Amino acid sequence: MTNNLKNKKIIVTGCAGFIGSNLVDHLLKFNNNIIGLDNLSTGQKKFIDGALKNKNFKFIKCDLLNLKKLKKIIRKVDIVFHFAANADVRYGPNQTHKDLEQNTIVTYNVLEAMKINNVKNIVFCSTGSVYGEPRKFPTPENYSFPIQTSFYGASKLAGESLIQAYCEAFKFKSWIFRFVSILGNRYTHGHVYDFVKQLRKNSKKLKVLGDGNQRKSYLHVSDCVKAIIVAVSKANNKVNIFNLGTNEFITVKDSIKVICKTLNVAPKLYFSGGVRGWIGDSPFIFLNIKKISSLGWRPKLTIKDSLKQTTLYLNKNNWVYKKRK
Repeated sequence: MTNNLKNKKIIVTGCAGFIGSNLVDHLLKFNNNIIGLDNLSTGQKKFIDGALKNKNFKFIKCDLLNLKKLKKIIRKVDIVFHFAANADVRYGPNQTHKDLEQNTIVTYNVLEAMKINNVKNIVFCSTGSVYGEPRKFPTPENYSFPIQTSFYGASKLAGESLIQAYCEAFKFKSWIFRFVSILGNRYTHGHVYDFVKQLRKNSKKLKVLGDGNQRKSYLHVSDCVKAIIVAVSKANNKVNIFNLGTNEFITVKDSIKVICKTLNVAPKLYFSGGVRGWIGDSPFIFLNIKKISSLGWRPKLTIKDSLKQTTLYLNKNNWVYKKRK
């Protein structure tokens, strides 16, 4: 496969999810033929309404735990973007099987289906959570892994390891992306979502998990997708691992100030949970992005810009708060 992502046949798993649907929209601009897979457990069909009108996009409702079905679908394609995942860190201890099944086993299934059908290229949506609680900031890609602190991070790291093993054994090529928290249109869970949802119900009170001093880095989904395209187009190693983030971070308290100013509210804050919000929630996430920057990519939006845009999007779109099927 040439690395130019134009006129390709592409599989996107998790195509109806937050990042996956934004990726699909971007790839369709370049005459790619895309097969999108999603079981719609957390993804929303509304997110791919536009893509479904494009003759180059085909949607298949598919559970990636069904390896037999995957073997029939992942055939004669140039590259697989594997973005399907259970991505909510906080519920890991309450449903320990879910991260294993939805993040690790489904990654194995995708790789097996690729191997059987001689598909050699995979792009994987990983996470900055694989670094656990590092002592070096900003944290580089070659940082030694500490003890894992979340089921989500552990399951994603296992997925990364499987991909690297398949690259070694079966001559695959991979691009692995470790994200900070992503914001933007179609954002469906996380700190900002929870805060805006609370404030829409009661603008005078806001419950905050943790002490508010947690430091977070955010990246807008449009910048995230463009970084992925740049890396896949320019990086040619057998295994290509990139951090994606910005050269800044913000405290939870300061992010609340941006959200409240955007909504023109002044709630009383109630903190609980000590220095972190929940088990596995790292109190400081800040990734070194020199590697992706060396390829010519730069984020266009600041963290505050991303927070404002996402807050306005969430406040405008009432349907995002409806219970997902």
